Amino acid sequence: MAKVLCVLYDDPVDGYPTSYARDSLPPIERYPNGQTTPTPSGIDFTPGHLLGSVSGELGLRRFLEERGHTLVVTSDKDGDGSEFDRELVDADVVISQPFWPAYLTAERIAKAEKLKLAITAGIGSDHVDLDAAIEHGVTVAEVTYCNSISVAEHVVMMTLSLVRNYLPSYRTVLDGGWNIADCVARSYDLEAMHVGTVAAGRIGLAVLRRLAPFDVALHYTDRHRLPEHVEDELQLTFHESAADMVPHCDVVTINAPLHPETEGLFDDELIGRMRRGAYLINTARAKICDRDAIGRALRDGRLAGYAGDVWFPQPAPADHPWRTVPHHGMTPHISGSSLSAQARYAAGTREILESWLGGTPIRDEYLIVDQGGLAGTGAHSYSTASGGR
Repeated sequence: MAKVLCVLYDDPVDGYPTSYARDSLPPIERYPNGQTTPTPSGIDFTPGHLLGSVSGELGLRRFLEERGHTLVVTSDKDGDGSEFDRELVDADVVISQPFWPAYLTAERIAKAEKLKLAITAGIGSDHVDLDAAIEHGVTVAEVTYCNSISVAEHVVMMTLSLVRNYLPSYRTVLDGGWNIADCVARSYDLEAMHVGTVAAGRIGLAVLRRLAPFDVALHYTDRHRLPEHVEDELQLTFHESAADMVPHCDVVTINAPLHPETEGLFDDELIGRMRRGAYLINTARAKICDRDAIGRALRDGRLAGYAGDVWFPQPAPADHPWRTVPHHGMTPHISGSSLSAQARYAAGTREILESWLGGTPIRDEYLIVDQGGLAGTGAHSYSTASGGR
């Protein structure tokens, strides 16, 4: 029997919900590329309920315990003596969300002698040391595409919020004010601006498709060039690198995974190549940007605004400088954890567990590391410290 250790974020401060704003979710059976949504044998939760917090348990307890397995759920994941560290030593499976990541470092993996499977309930497995997972024979899987559209919608929202100066204007209302000049002094139209994405995979392409109706000029860079018919359809301009692209853009959105090639990409030098007054949106991973370079660029006016929902570490400490830099639109890491997305990634997590516990292959599109190397989606999207893809 397996021990499954699941790390989830804390319940709401007022307690686990007893009712919800909506009664149901619109059904979605396929993603835009034709991939089916998760197909477990069944679910033991109500779609639209809060599943990603501790009490939600990703809807897994009944499924696992009826089959004789052990489920441990905690939010305590950091610091010496955390419950995560105490329980990890004999865990067979670890489940974690990108929004509240249990950092599976090389040191932790080395101590977890029974660990065979690390599941990301969501997308983005950079909180797992992939080189160490490969070395120790740990399979890494994530629920590919489950919240890609959720994140893309968040990118569009943040882009408009920055360009239109929405958040300070909303604050004016909360504070009882009505000074229109203050609100519009930093407000512009998105129309006719040049918008570029770093990476045009599932999220990046969805962002481009959603922004096209705003009559903007669209740019992208990616190590995998899009098909010609997609470039023609969206009138995309391709650039060989981020350094080539950013001088042409008024808005840049980062939609790339974190790996050795992207870590620290947006440093003083690259930001210095951007147009003065450009906006930068990062819902990918915080470490793709140099934390202090972002602050400098916002203070000196190189960037007109920075928004995103990814921080390092997560949760971000109270004194994290991005909380107080000027002209930011930061949120906690929520873009991919809407109640709609939770229903998909909870179902996908169960599907992965059903496959692994039943000895059947995990969907290739869910695999990041398997059989001692990058696999499936991982082979397409990630690279390792040794340079492997």
